[in-house]
Amino acid sequence: MISLKCPYCQVGLKVDETKLPEGIKSFKCPKCKKSIPVSLLNTEESGDNTSDTVLLTPIKTGLGVIVVTADAGTTEQTIPLHEGLITIGRKSATSGVTFPIETTDKLMSRSHISIEVKKDLKGGYKHYLSDNNSKNRTLYNNNYLEAGEVVVLHDNDEIVIGRTSLRFKA
Repeated sequence: MISLKCPYCQVGLKVDETKLPEGIKSFKCPKCKKSIPVSLLNTEESGDNTSDTVLLTPIKTGLGVIVVTADAGTTEQTIPLHEGLITIGRKSATSGVTFPIETTDKLMSRSHISIEVKKDLKGGYKHYLSDNNSKNRTLYNNNYLEAGEVVVLHDNDEIVIGRTSLRFKA
């Protein structure tokens, strides 16, 4: 959420930048109904901005990654995500997962979690996490996922499978 003031009536506004469509040029103030010009920030551009244009950060439209945190039995690993269904679990000759994690963590199932990546209406991606009926369950931000529960991943969410900690990066 971004806090700003209407340059015309000075009413305080909160704008959810994740709901801004790509290419937006302005939006109407809910109080005075005047058009507020908007320019999405571009890190490649720099310059002096002295107009009344409100600068906002563009929506991230990339695919996320899962970072496996290193510990005594696991090295740090990065799992790039792609559109479609991805299964993650402990590496074994018979696991058949999309991304096997090299670990000695026997509490991690061979097919512990699934992440489904789908394109959203704004051209970005949503990442949906679910547990694959693992024996030792999945912790998502310190809460166990229930059977059949699906959650949407957000930047810096923590996932614990077995004793291994994973971090979602958008």
